Amino acid sequence: MSVVTVQLGQCGNQVGLELFDVISNDAREAQKRTYCSASHERFFHTNTNGDLEARAVLIDMEPKVINHSMTKAVKSGKWKYGEKSYFSQKQGSGNNWANGFCVHGPQHKETVEELVRREVERCERLAGLMPIMSVAGGTGSGVGTYVTQCLRDAFPKSFILNHLTWPYGTGEVIVQNYNSVLTLSKLYRLSDAILVHENDTVHRICSQLLNIKHITFSDVNRVMAHQLGGVLQPALTPHSYGTFSRNPLGELVSSLACHPEYKLLSVCTIPQMPSSSIAYSTFAWPGLLKHLRQMLVSNTKMEEGIDWQVRPPSNSERSRGLPTHNFNRSLSNVLILRGKDVYSAETGSFEEPALYTSWLPSNAAFNAWKSPVSFNKYEKSATLVSNSQSLLQPLDNIVGKAWNMFASSPGSLPSKY
Repeated sequence: MSVVTVQLGQCGNQVGLELFDVISNDAREAQKRTYCSASHERFFHTNTNGDLEARAVLIDMEPKVINHSMTKAVKSGKWKYGEKSYFSQKQGSGNNWANGFCVHGPQHKETVEELVRREVERCERLAGLMPIMSVAGGTGSGVGTYVTQCLRDAFPKSFILNHLTWPYGTGEVIVQNYNSVLTLSKLYRLSDAILVHENDTVHRICSQLLNIKHITFSDVNRVMAHQLGGVLQPALTPHSYGTFSRNPLGELVSSLACHPEYKLLSVCTIPQMPSSSIAYSTFAWPGLLKHLRQMLVSNTKMEEGIDWQVRPPSNSERSRGLPTHNFNRSLSNVLILRGKDVYSAETGSFEEPALYTSWLPSNAAFNAWKSPVSFNKYEKSATLVSNSQSLLQPLDNIVGKAWNMFASSPGSLPSKY
C-alpha cells in the first residue's frame, strides 16, 4: 500500500526532500528484491518515461524552496517530483498561523485538494496520508493545519499521520509559541497520530554524535529523514505472516495511538555516528537494545548522556504506590530492528509491565517489527517509536511561554489571531 506525503512550508518541503533521498538510497542499496519493490510501491510510482516519481504534493506560499527541492531531486538522477504536483504563490504567510489558516488555506483549498486527489488516484491501494510541516512558521503551521482539515474531510476513512518539527527553544519567530499551540489544538482533533521531532534534540545529535562543526538546516533535516526512514521503510510485523507490512501508517497508528487522547509520538534511533566511522565499528544486539531501553526509561534521545540511575519501579514499589522520580512511563512502544541476525535479537526487556501504564497489558502495549535488510549502511540498527511522557516537558514549556507572553502583553497578539 502507498503513502502520499504532503510537504508544507519551507520546513516540510526540506524534510520531505531529505526523506525521499534516504528512502531512494536505501532501496537502491538493498540486495533483496522484495524489499526494494515494497519500498518503491510505498513511496514512488513510475511515470510514462520510466522515472521514479515521489508520491508527494509540495505546497508553499513562496516558490523558492519548492523550486530548489524539485531541481535537487532531478539532479540526484534517482527520482524526481511530479512536474505538476506542487502549488506555490509569491506571498508568504508572515509567520502568522491565522494568516495561513484563515486566509491562504481557504483561498487555495480547491487547488490543493485536486493535487492531493490526483496523487491518491495514482495509488492502487492507499495506506494513508502524511503531512510534513513545522509548528512555528505561518505556512507550515497555519496552511498545514487547514490542509489537514481538508484531508480529513476528503478522505474520512484514511489514516492521517502528521509529522511535526518542534521549534528551537530560542527560536527567532516571536509568535512561534502561539503558532505551535494553535496547530496542536487543531491537529489533535484531526490527525490519527502526531510524530514529533524537536529541533533542539536533533541539533544536539548533529553536534555530539555526528561531530558536525557548522550545523546547517540540511544536516538537521537529514537526521530527521534518517529516523523517519527507519520507521517507514518495509519491515515484518507480527501480523504480516512472512511478507513486508502492507499498511505502514495503519499498523503504526493502531499499535501506538490506541487511545484517542494520546496521540503524540517521539522517535529515537541507535546507532548514530559519522559515516566515516561506520566501517570501523561493530554492533551487537544485546548492547544496542540495552542502551535503547535505558534511553526510553530515562527519556534520553542520544546514546551520550544516558542516566543509568533511572529505572522503572519494582513490583513492590508499584504495589505500594511509591513515587518514581524521572521515570519515563509509556503508553505503547514500537521497536523496529533492521540488519544482520535480526531474528536473534531478544526484545523481552521492552515488554516489562513496569514500563507501561497499568490499564493496558504490556503484551498489547509493545510491538517488535523486524527486517533482515540493513538500513542506511548500518549493519544493525534499531528505531523506537514511543507514545510516552517524553513530550510532556516540551509541551508544557511551549504552552507556558504562550500564556506568559499573552499575560504580559495581551495587546501584542497580532490582530488576525
